[in-house]
Amino acid sequence: MNPKAHQPDSLPAPDAAALAQSAALIELIRADLDAAGGWLPFDRYMDRALYAPHLGYYSGGAVKFGRRAEDGSDFITAPELSPLFAATLARPVAQALEASGTRDVIEFGAGTGRLAAGLLKALDAHRAPLDSYSIVDLSGELRERQQAMLAEAVPALVARVRWLHALPAEFAGVVIGNEVLDAMPVRLFAHMHGTWRERGVVHRDGAFAFEDRALQSTHDAAFLDEIEAGGDYVTETHEAACAFTRTICRMLTRGAAFFIDYGFPRHEYYHGQRTQGTLMCHYRHRAHGDPFLYPGLQDITAHVEFTGIAEAGVDTGADLLGYTSQARFLMNAGMTDALAEFDPADAARFLPAANAVHKLLSEAEMGELFKVIAFSRGIDGTLDAFERGDRSHTL
Repeated sequence: MNPKAHQPDSLPAPDAAALAQSAALIELIRADLDAAGGWLPFDRYMDRALYAPHLGYYSGGAVKFGRRAEDGSDFITAPELSPLFAATLARPVAQALEASGTRDVIEFGAGTGRLAAGLLKALDAHRAPLDSYSIVDLSGELRERQQAMLAEAVPALVARVRWLHALPAEFAGVVIGNEVLDAMPVRLFAHMHGTWRERGVVHRDGAFAFEDRALQSTHDAAFLDEIEAGGDYVTETHEAACAFTRTICRMLTRGAAFFIDYGFPRHEYYHGQRTQGTLMCHYRHRAHGDPFLYPGLQDITAHVEFTGIAEAGVDTGADLLGYTSQARFLMNAGMTDALAEFDPADAARFLPAANAVHKLLSEAEMGELFKVIAFSRGIDGTLDAFERGDRSHTL
């Protein structure tokens, strides 16, 4: 594949080592294409691009999380923006632990470890005793960053942390997934000239490209026919994220599972005006729409369809604990109270904290686009963080 065929002029080129890693992944995907007869559904391509052992974006050595393109990172998440995110999230986590009588936490996709460090510190301050804090992460590079972060930030608590290579069959406690569901592979479908077709990947003229094929499943056809696509329309379905949700909710014997991500309920996700879907790529803090640029070196993501996630969890017998915007969840959990503890006269500390809180809560930033959905077993009622502004009725 010729990377220049997909290189937007505004994006910086990777170094030679990164290009070599990408080239190895390209050959792996080409072998998959050959074995499949020359065409792969997009979720198979996305799975390889993100998770192929040692070569995919999340399983390889890319920096990923950071504040600037200059540090080699591609995007920033809420825990990196402000320690107040972890400090605030700790309150509903502590309440769920107490309500369920459990003492263990599992975090999926722990990034740099900053959320884990903040939660451990805050839970200790709330006197919410933990027996263990487990992390599930596919990236060896990120596990090393997490270990270093925790050793520096919470040296007295790091003995409680462990890294899991497989999920337990059963788990009692609290599960946390911040920006995990959006990184699950999605299938693509295109409605062109009045007909739905599945959009997949081929290799043509030295580059990966899209190619649409006839639907093979009556289930797909029935689901897609419910979408009011008047003209040309492209969208995604989220089988992998729903399967992951079912797995977690079946594993959970008592406690709660929190998922925080950007997305919409089904009636908004498959809106007639959302004609190009939500698939997006992130490279060096710039967003673009080409999933074939530098395979393995850029993030590929799609917004979460939360109605499907809710159905997947409830179908296992878990309770839907709540669903609301990130802004409402964090405000209910006391984020503005936490900010009020900063002295406005100390501009060097107050202004960065206030700016970060604005990004986390503002409708124009992360506050409305990001949602929080939670499932539970063995918890009566709801949590304070969902007490006001719950939107479960919109799913």
